[in-house]
Amino acid sequence: MLALGLVLAAPATAGTGDLSAYLKARAADAAGETSLAAASYAKVLAAAPDDPVVAIRAYREALEAGDMLLATRAVAVLNKAGVAPADAALIPLADAARRNDAKAASAAIATLSSGPLVVLAPSLHAWVAQAEGRDPEPSLATAAKDPVANRFATETRALIAAAPRKQPLAVGVSRLLARLASDLSAGEPSPLSIALTQAALRADPSYDVARVLLADALARNKLVDRALVVLDGVDAKSPSAPAAAAERIDILATADRDGEALAAAKNRVDQKGSEPADWQRYADLLLTTGNPAEAATWYQRIIAADGAKGGSWGNWLQYGGALDQAGRWPEARDALEKAVARGPAQPLALNYLGFAQVEHGDDIPASIKLLERASRIDPTNASITDSLGWAYHLSGDTTRALPLLETAAQAEPTNAEIADHLGDAYWSTGRNYEARYSWRAALLTAEPADTARITAKIANGLPPKARR
Repeated sequence: MLALGLVLAAPATAGTGDLSAYLKARAADAAGETSLAAASYAKVLAAAPDDPVVAIRAYREALEAGDMLLATRAVAVLNKAGVAPADAALIPLADAARRNDAKAASAAIATLSSGPLVVLAPSLHAWVAQAEGRDPEPSLATAAKDPVANRFATETRALIAAAPRKQPLAVGVSRLLARLASDLSAGEPSPLSIALTQAALRADPSYDVARVLLADALARNKLVDRALVVLDGVDAKSPSAPAAAAERIDILATADRDGEALAAAKNRVDQKGSEPADWQRYADLLLTTGNPAEAATWYQRIIAADGAKGGSWGNWLQYGGALDQAGRWPEARDALEKAVARGPAQPLALNYLGFAQVEHGDDIPASIKLLERASRIDPTNASITDSLGWAYHLSGDTTRALPLLETAAQAEPTNAEIADHLGDAYWSTGRNYEARYSWRAALLTAEPADTARITAKIANGLPPKARR
């Protein structure tokens, strides 16, 4: 493992010109300019070819920029210094797989077998055996004692069973590396995800599944523009084109580039082959960017496309929610009732209909029954607890409401709506100091549209006959 001081130090052998390039590389790295950073590190590495400090930075930056020549040079320096990270063996493995060189691949796998990627070794050896026309089962059998290795081995066994007698090594290696990268995508951002996907593409440049996974890994490491460039490499006719389009939209939305995300989502739904998943993504974006009326039309389209089933409870819930936000309450209520009819044990549907009816002043006793059902099903859900307490309060039973509202506020102390409700209930029982304290807490995280109303209550108290 590279020592912390070594990683952060300036290159020991750099002269004035090299130091300038090093600092330029560090600045570009910090700014997310991967191509510029990689080019600068390449210059410094050329001037200091034995410096592992430069090499480790050059290696990581090269993987992010897709500069595999630089990555290979950096790995050679790190290997010579004895400080190469475990994933450095992925590059020679990928190169060997691409050449269908079983001997070189086996040597690279032996290097992996001494580090954290050892779980891949049985499956990788099995792919080598398959490429050479040998029985892969003895290699796969060695995974039996490790549950993670055994899971990969089980999947590999199925893939090999469906493969040609002599599957090219590149295919098996690329699929296995991408599979692990896919597992890692559910966790925290990691350089390993980038290394795995780059190696998968190095082995098989045509494998667009790995290209999409690489874009996801780059974006989760805050390299959004580089991720989008990677997605540009997926051909429109590729089987992975729909996944690439969806990934582009998700990346842009996560980066708060809402205009671009909406444009990309609209472009996708306008395509001849668009599907309900595309409509769903577009509708969700429309809803979160403040266009619930248009979102409702797409949610309705999803329901209509469901044919004889007529839409799931979740479809009707989203449709009803969009109609409600669009100010079309009678239609929304009808849709939400259909959601509850299709999901009578779904606490989200019960809660939304019950709370919405309370907010609109509709049949509060019936709403309380819905919310009580939701609370019995999911008693620890703070939002449901708040909804039920708020309904009790509006029905005049504030004594019963207060313990529920306090419980909800303790569970979610940064939830402005819950704190606002609790403040109203406190004021209604004469606990004015506590009411103002709760409203001030609500003000800290309230939406801009609610700040004036809450501020007025802090100053003047709850208006007579106010619902909120």
